[in-house]
Amino acid sequence: MSFRTFILALTASFGIAWLAIIVIPFFKMRDLAPIAYPEAKTVTAGVFFPKRTGRVVNGARVYAENGCYICHTQLVRPTYAGNDLYRPDWGGLKMDPDRGDTRRETNAFDFNGEKFAQIGLMRIGPDLSNVGRRVETAEASSANPTAWLMAHLYNPRNDPQSWNSKCPPHRFLFEKQEIKGYRSPDALAVDVGENMEMVPGPDAKALVSYLLSLKKDHPVPAALNFAPPEE
Repeated sequence: MSFRTFILALTASFGIAWLAIIVIPFFKMRDLAPIAYPEAKTVTAGVFFPKRTGRVVNGARVYAENGCYICHTQLVRPTYAGNDLYRPDWGGLKMDPDRGDTRRETNAFDFNGEKFAQIGLMRIGPDLSNVGRRVETAEASSANPTAWLMAHLYNPRNDPQSWNSKCPPHRFLFEKQEIKGYRSPDALAVDVGENMEMVPGPDAKALVSYLLSLKKDHPVPAALNFAPPEE
């Protein structure tokens, strides 16, 4: 075998795999065709379009820049690949007071509005596909989910229930400022010196807004519902 043949074979071997795994899925996923709800089977009409509110684009950038995707996933795996649906509130709520069981697997439409799908690398921390829903329903944070997430970002170990959290503090996302008159409504309940307060910066606000937007438990058309049938 000549050196030229070897190089061509090597290029073809890696090139075909690169096209099949990277390029083709990228172009297929960037412009997903709408999927309609079958009106005969559900009360939801129209096409499936996940609704998200918040600073999704800015927050996703802060999420990526701070390496959150290294320790957290946003991927509720199919049942044949794991038991994500049965972990507490990862894939949705088992007992939603208004909608019942909202658990489902992740699909490509769930990342609508983001430049990259933050599916994550490892699960050192919990999956965040529905962290916005979890925080809103958790007893400790339901009164003010935004304030709870801000305090968690500043120092996760301040919460007695998270004393052994592996999540690093993100104090650099917050700013210390002098109290002029009244305390800021966004100020954290931490002691940073006399007549001083700690308030979230723009990146902290964008990140918390993004996390609160993660509610990937919308009803999906039958074509996207791969969950096992209920008994």
